[in-house]
Amino acid sequence: MAVVPTSGPAGTLGAGSGPIGPRPGDTEVVSLLESWAAGEHTAPVDGTATTHPTYRKGTGPGVVLIHEIPGLTPAVIGFGEEVVAAGFTVVMPHLFGTPERPATVVHVAQTMRQVCVSAEFTKLRTGVTSPVATWLRSLARGLHSELGGPGVGALGMCFTGGFALAMMVDDSVAAPVLAQPSVPFPIGRRRAADLNLSSDDLEVVRRRAAGGCQVLGLRYAEDAAVGRRFETLTRELGDDFVRVEFPGRQHSTLTEHRQQEAVDRVLAFFDERLHA
Repeated sequence: MAVVPTSGPAGTLGAGSGPIGPRPGDTEVVSLLESWAAGEHTAPVDGTATTHPTYRKGTGPGVVLIHEIPGLTPAVIGFGEEVVAAGFTVVMPHLFGTPERPATVVHVAQTMRQVCVSAEFTKLRTGVTSPVATWLRSLARGLHSELGGPGVGALGMCFTGGFALAMMVDDSVAAPVLAQPSVPFPIGRRRAADLNLSSDDLEVVRRRAAGGCQVLGLRYAEDAAVGRRFETLTRELGDDFVRVEFPGRQHSTLTEHRQQEAVDRVLAFFDERLHA
């Protein structure tokens, strides 16, 4: 088990490591996505052509950055800017929520209602892969085909955390990152340990990990939303699962409860895995 020790009290973010986005008191309203190229991608989901908007920026190896609930918040966009600045082409799909809207209680509640009625996402079922994974794999394949290199990075957070693992089934994904994966919702021990993968997809993930495609995982050690998934990943992948845990009960390691060490580890992982 590759466990990366961390230090510092729970919730200690350090200088310059707070959530990124508009500051209280800012008067000028600037679109955070203005400098991103808006597009869309269409691919089958359960046999039906499905289109989602995308936002793209940067140069260098590709990274698919999948937002958490409630969507493309200022903190998620800010993290995407950091990945761009580190030398990567970032594509952020817009799957749900309202882009640029902060992660308020109301926005989270509205988004939860949206995803709970969507057939693209599994919420409670175990031993299945969310249907949206096929769309995300297609997005990653297209980006890799365009940019070349050893592959692309895939990063999911919270509700979408396990999607990066499902994307790893496709050989185009060379650097999967799971930030506090939280689906299926951890109601009961079985769901709390489930990886949101079918048995066939899990077998491919095992094979690819054993062949050198490591998986990076980030979480707060006492985050109940993650359940026992890190224990399952350690059991299934062994040292090929790089397990990074921070003390405390917070949740969003890269955004709202941002840890600079988490950001640094992700950027180093992408740099190591994606530059030929």
